[in-house]
Order: sequence, then C-alpha cells, then structure tokens
Amino acid sequence: MQVPASKSLTNRYLILAALASSPSTIRNTLISRDTELMLRALAEFGVGVQRIAQDDGSTTVVITPGQLAAGPLSIDCGLAGTVMRFVPPLAAVAGATVAFDGDEAARVRPMAPVLDALADLGARIDYAGAAGMLPFTIDASAMKQDAEVVIDASGSSQFISALLLVGQALPGGLALRAAPGPIASPDHIAMTVQTLRELGVDVQVDADARGWRIAPGQLKGFTVTVEPDLSNAGPFLAAALATAGTVRVPFWPAKTTQVGGKWVEILTAMGAQAELGEDGVLCVRGTGTIRGIDYADASELAPTLAALCVLADAPSTLSGIGHLRGHETDRLAALEAELPKVGARVTATADALHIVPGPLRAADIESYEDHRMATAGALLGLAIDGVRVQNIATTAKTMPDFPQLWSAMAATAKAQG
Repeated sequence: MQVPASKSLTNRYLILAALASSPSTIRNTLISRDTELMLRALAEFGVGVQRIAQDDGSTTVVITPGQLAAGPLSIDCGLAGTVMRFVPPLAAVAGATVAFDGDEAARVRPMAPVLDALADLGARIDYAGAAGMLPFTIDASAMKQDAEVVIDASGSSQFISALLLVGQALPGGLALRAAPGPIASPDHIAMTVQTLRELGVDVQVDADARGWRIAPGQLKGFTVTVEPDLSNAGPFLAAALATAGTVRVPFWPAKTTQVGGKWVEILTAMGAQAELGEDGVLCVRGTGTIRGIDYADASELAPTLAALCVLADAPSTLSGIGHLRGHETDRLAALEAELPKVGARVTATADALHIVPGPLRAADIESYEDHRMATAGALLGLAIDGVRVQNIATTAKTMPDFPQLWSAMAATAKAQG
C-alpha cells in the first residue's frame, strides 16, 4: 500500500513557505480537505500558490511569498486543527485583521491557549461566541516586541507549534514557555523543532524541553519532499494483525519525527513481525496472535490502536491520551461508545482507555465526522463480518482516497486468500 503524504508536515511546510523570502517548492504535497483549507488560507493572505501534477500521481506545490495582506480577511478553518491554530499567528506576523470560523464541530475545539498567547503579544481578540473558541476576529495591528509567552499545552501540542512556526517572523522573535503541567503530544513539538532546524532556523530548546527561544530573522525559500503520512499508514499496517496477513508500505523513512513512526514498535509488541528493507519498504506480517498492550501517549494513533485492542487476546490500557477529548470529536468518549457495539468492554477515564475484549459481533460504527474514528471502524470490519462505518467519506480530511485504497487492499487479500 502506498499511503499519501503527511498532513502534519505538509501544513507546517506551507506556513513556513508563506513566511520565506523567496519561492519554495514542496514535492509530494498532500491534497486533502485539511491541506486545501490551508492553501486557501494562504491565498487569502495574498500568497502565490501553484500546483503541478506529476507523472507519478503526486502534486508539487510552489509557494511564492510576498507582503502578507493586512485585511480585513476571512478564513474558513473547516475542522482542521492545523489551520485554526497555525494561521492566527500568521495574522499576527502580517499585522492583519482576520475573521476565523469553521465547521460546527470546530466551534467546540479548544483555541484559548494560542489566542491568549497572541493577546499577550499585543493582538486584540473579539469573540462572536464562547471565549477561547471559534468564531473570533483577530486585530494584530499593534504587536509588541520582546514579550515572553507562557502557553498551557495540556490540551494540544499545536498551541506551541503554532507560535514556533512563526517565531522568527515576529517583531522581536519568540521566547516561549510551557505552563506547568503536562504537554500533549510532545512528539509533534519535536517534529516542529526539527522541521525548523532543517530549514535553517536556530531554535534553542531549554534543558527541560519546556522552553523555546527563536531570534528574529528571515527564512530562505526551500525545496522539500514530504514524507508519507505514517499515522495514516497505521490502519493498513494494523490490517496485517487483524487478518494474519502481510502488508507492505513503501517509502518508510529510516528516521522520522512523525508520531506514526511508533507503529513499528507498537505492532511488534502486539505480536507482529516487522522489517524495514534497504529499499525503504516496511513489511508487517501478522502471526495469528494479537496481544493486549499497555501503552502511554499513543496520541493520534489511539483510535486505530484501540480498535486493534478489541481483537486482542488480553485486556489493554492506553494512557496519557486525555488531550484526545479536544480533537475532531471527544475521541475517548466516542471509543467508549462505539467499541462495545462489537463486543468489547471499554472504560474511559480522564486520561486513559481500558479495553477488555469480548465475543465479537457485527455493528454499525459511527464516525463522528472524525477521520480516525472512521479508519478504526474500517479496521474492525476486516475481522468482523457485518461491520458498517457511517460516513466513511469523513476520511477525506487527511486521506481522500481511503475508501478506494481500503477496498483495493481487501480485494487483493481475497484474491490471494
């Protein structure tokens, strides 16, 4: 299975390209709802966007930066966390007045930490509804210099990444500190830091990994190729365990900052055989055994992992995932509601899921407009006859071709079986 490019990396590169001093070329750009929303947001700021279709089916995007428009502008965030959190700091760089809104489900996703940080830097935030949530308008015409920002990142790592991405373009650079308490998905912050460093930005990280400093400067244009989305590869790799089959994913990086790189460790612990060949093909083989697992901070991998735990031979506990309550849906509540439909006993706490497998049975699985819930349901359908996933099209958020790719994989398995 060849999976599409990483959404997390694509949208980070797009923001950085908009801030560069010269054009940038982003090869193997993911084209999905989330990235389309980001491209439209950049175009609203006056950034040039050129798409080039490649013979191999991939898309190259050339971003031509310029003077960012000061507005007033209007940005549709859809349900994309990277848009609703990464683009407001871009408004701060532009000194712009920008109205933000999104899907109805986006209006309950937490935004306050990044908006409070922008207010500390001098932006004025006017809320049309509940404070700290969409819809809101930013007036960034009077930004401060040399302010140190403290952010509560317990709800999302994106709050910190959002500021880091624009740090060098802010008037006085950026001095950022995480507030006391847990930091959600620190792997994604590490991805942001590594991406900045690869492009030449000097990011100083405190010894306790809770503080970051970036001097003001100018980012040069760049050329990059986006890695495959390793998180979206998860359901396909997990299919090997669910069916005692074999799945191969090409272009798997030997080293990565993506949280999806953890799939090799996770699936091996659950009973799979995994091998990364010299040709960059990751091969995962199911052995007929699926072991229960206790795993901390599975982050966005948790819905697929939880579905696999339903098929295991022993109970599992997934902990350190309380921040998933603020994602596209309350994922802990959704999994607690949906997985028992196919026979498991599931208990959600403030920060964890406890999953006890039981006799399997068919059911209809709701997706809650959440692409990760939809792919988790699809995985259950490989092992349980009669499972149906409601609104599988919600996978278009990050993988528009998921239904076709999944059907093609299943058809290949039947042909070989």
